[in-house]
Amino acid sequence: MSIDSDRYEIADALHRFAFGLDHGDADSLASALTEDCVLDFRPAGKKLGLDFGRLTGRQAIADTLIPLLGPLDTTHTVSNLQIEISEDSATLYCYVMAQHFMPRQGSVPGSENALLMNRYDCELIRDGQKWRCRKMTIDNSWAQGNPEILNALATQRVLAAKSRHPKA
Repeated sequence: MSIDSDRYEIADALHRFAFGLDHGDADSLASALTEDCVLDFRPAGKKLGLDFGRLTGRQAIADTLIPLLGPLDTTHTVSNLQIEISEDSATLYCYVMAQHFMPRQGSVPGSENALLMNRYDCELIRDGQKWRCRKMTIDNSWAQGNPEILNALATQRVLAAKSRHPKA
């Protein structure tokens, strides 16, 4: 494989991850990750006041992120990619701007939202013709709006589940 092809495939891994988040597509998201991938959002979470632990494993990451972000009106834009390749491993540093609105509120003027500029530090490995993230650490550079939107949907679901299944 050529260095240009590797760079494209490395960038594509992060684009598949972002696409999965934006479209609630677990398969796209999972295709960007190794089976034992570690996703660490704690640095960003600490700055944003969000309690979000470290996730280990492709399935755990998809099972956590898709229900949380998938229903939101969300867009992730990837930029400023810096890629370093060493044989079958690589590092990727970039910025990802993430815009979040509550479900079906993105096109409503004046809707509350959270606009986040996050720094992604990723370690990747070559898996056949594809590159996959083995470790992803996300830190927040700045934020506007209300990051609680990322907690609000989870809170709504918990309350809805409690009302459907009241204690006896």
